[in-house]
Amino acid sequence: MTRITTRPYSFRDSERLHQSGIHPVLARVYSARGLLDVKELESELTALIPPAGLLHIDAAASFLADAIAAQKKMVIVADYDCDGATACAVGLRGLRLLGANIDFIVPNRFEYGYGLTPEIVELTAREKSPDIIVTVDNGIASIDGVEEANRRGIEVVVTDHHLPADTLPAARVIVNPNQPECGFPSKNLAGVGVMFYVLLALRAEMRKRGVFDAKSQPKLDVLLDLVALGTVADVVKLDANNRILVAQGLKRMRAGRMHAGIAALFRAAGREARRATPFDLGFALGPRLNAAGRLADMALGIECLTTDDEGRAWAIAQQLDTINRERRDIEAGMQDTALALLDDFKPQDSTTISVFDASWHQGVIGIVASRLKDKFYRPTITFAPGGEGLIKGSGRSIPGFHLRDALDLVSKHAPSLIQKFGGHAMAAGLTIRADAFDAFAEAFEKVGREWLGKSQLERVVETDGPLEDAYYTTQFIELMDGQVWGQGFAPPLFCDEFRVVSQRILKEKHLKLLLERNGTRYDAIWFGHTDELGSKAKVAFRLDANEYNGVTKVQLMVEHAEPM
Repeated sequence: MTRITTRPYSFRDSERLHQSGIHPVLARVYSARGLLDVKELESELTALIPPAGLLHIDAAASFLADAIAAQKKMVIVADYDCDGATACAVGLRGLRLLGANIDFIVPNRFEYGYGLTPEIVELTAREKSPDIIVTVDNGIASIDGVEEANRRGIEVVVTDHHLPADTLPAARVIVNPNQPECGFPSKNLAGVGVMFYVLLALRAEMRKRGVFDAKSQPKLDVLLDLVALGTVADVVKLDANNRILVAQGLKRMRAGRMHAGIAALFRAAGREARRATPFDLGFALGPRLNAAGRLADMALGIECLTTDDEGRAWAIAQQLDTINRERRDIEAGMQDTALALLDDFKPQDSTTISVFDASWHQGVIGIVASRLKDKFYRPTITFAPGGEGLIKGSGRSIPGFHLRDALDLVSKHAPSLIQKFGGHAMAAGLTIRADAFDAFAEAFEKVGREWLGKSQLERVVETDGPLEDAYYTTQFIELMDGQVWGQGFAPPLFCDEFRVVSQRILKEKHLKLLLERNGTRYDAIWFGHTDELGSKAKVAFRLDANEYNGVTKVQLMVEHAEPM
């Protein structure tokens, strides 16, 4: 079931924003999202929260500055998703700018699993013989791996943003806004954001030591295109601080001042960097980079982001595009299998979904979980074979159901059920024995029944209510496109009643509509939907500028509609 609601907002707050010079519709939209002060809309770097607020960041800066001075060999151990790849590229490029002797290694997820494991430490020691390992976007759960590094005399700096367990690894330094007692005001930095902050603190420490002054210091803002990509692709909440990082990255892309790999990814995706939006980063560039980690080896993605050779970057971007197409084909097949397995699934009888197939690809189960969660609106975990009698699961959740905490509860109730797990509120991963699948599905469903009421299992389309006639314009669309929207700061979605003038089905899968309101007609499209509407409908929509034959017209992108 889906129902349309209107976000409440305070007229007083919105009026105050309007008086500060904000467009009246945006003032209303912002106040409905809890933004009360114009200062929160600042996009200049000077408005960033200072690094000093991050626990242990000064210790990390001082330790890394000593290591650079002593020319110690450092190796970054990266995670294999888009956040991990951009964090690795930011770490490599930034530390090199600051004079470090630095290399990287990215484990193959199918051989080594996730995080800094003892096996990865052994591989890193054998292949790279480092003095120091720096983790990016992982490490907070790597208790055994850090212990193995310590045993070998390798010091570890953990930079991560994932939620920690009760015990922290015995690393030399840990920088993670989500570790206990860290008072950093934003807990929403992505892994790439944490690494960028470490570089800012390190540069300040090196300035203090007289290595360079404000004039001669390397410019770290050149890394912001990478920071923006990782932040948007990792679907962390775009709070005021993250919006600054993303806005600055987009500004560089639009001005053509981006790294060769990012420019090549735009080209491979058929998008224009000079009109870059968060949507491009999340749905065009991010998936192409992620595809490498899902099906092949993320080293390819990291090389794309670290090479300065435009020809090489373009060659890799095309390769990533091909891998992404392959990923789509695999995903489509897996989705068909999943829907067949769930043929008799009745949402009214279940609060969760757990599904396994022996033919599935480990690298793609997360996306399939996401699609099933969207379709059935239930917390979903999909499993694929993990070798040695194990299966690996990847889960996606709905608001109000903290996935990592749910897995924690399952493992507390049945300690032998889950071999290992980790993640966030909305996404998590785990490993179980293949023969424990049914027991796990049952235990997971039990948590779902305890935690989820009927109202939480109903999909709610939150809208910003009606849009005044005067703002159905391309100028207003441009104004909206100039803001940074995304996770936790949803783009405006309007809702109104329309007369349905005509409707037809496009390419067998989309509904093309002509809608009328107050005597004005609008083209509209509802993607992936073919059920016809009646003669009148309540429509939740976004505004889109559609260019055709050199003429730009406003069209409505339908998110949901109900006949009236």
